[in-house]
Amino acid sequence: MENELRLAVLIDADNAPRTALREIMAEVAVYGSATIKRIYGDWTAPNMGSWKPLLLEHAITPFQQYSYTTGKNATDSAMIIDAMDLLYSGNCDGFVLVSSDSDFTRLATRLREAGMKVYGMGEKKTPKPFIVACDKFVYIETLRVAEQQQEVPAPTGKSAKKKTAPAPETATLSVRELIAQSVEDLADEDGYAYLGDLGTLLMKKQPDFDSRNYGYAKLSKFIAALDGFEIDERHNAKYQGTQVFVRNKK
Repeated sequence: MENELRLAVLIDADNAPRTALREIMAEVAVYGSATIKRIYGDWTAPNMGSWKPLLLEHAITPFQQYSYTTGKNATDSAMIIDAMDLLYSGNCDGFVLVSSDSDFTRLATRLREAGMKVYGMGEKKTPKPFIVACDKFVYIETLRVAEQQQEVPAPTGKSAKKKTAPAPETATLSVRELIAQSVEDLADEDGYAYLGDLGTLLMKKQPDFDSRNYGYAKLSKFIAALDGFEIDERHNAKYQGTQVFVRNKK
């Protein structure tokens, strides 16, 4: 694919769940090509052995960092130094930082200042400063749920029931207001905003915004399930497809 981002995937083994590595790498592929894949930790520790088959499966290179002092995380420093070396090498267009540690907040900020695209991936315990320092932040728990839903076989025969989307009650008032205000920011004279532009603006305003957090794989389906919005699907002959527009209900 032309113009695909060359991504450096840097994983903090001390703060990343090994059981979600497959889902993490699948998500990375959505944003670009993982041309550099590295993971940092003290591989002499007995509990790190279970990483080996996963790293071989995804061709991820382990980088050794000894724990010099108890209570101090030397892994973070090694990963930060390596990221800066990669930045100046010019061999990538963006970074994927996999960690739930706020120590990478300044790194994410510095990489973006240099014009890099920065994607963060971590658990929901990740501190807010690191989340907002990224262009986009994805919760690993959300990736796991999406993967589990795909693996569940669809019922067939008489026992099959019509599949219904989960209720969007989990969408807080602040999320609804975020969407409504963003629609207003982008609206044309008729009050409609193009869904593609809306998704981009939502991510800029709130990097961890993801319709999958609320049980919807697509933003259009999530908004359609919420009260207060109108959906207009328009056929576009030029692109031979359908474009979706959103308007706040009057």
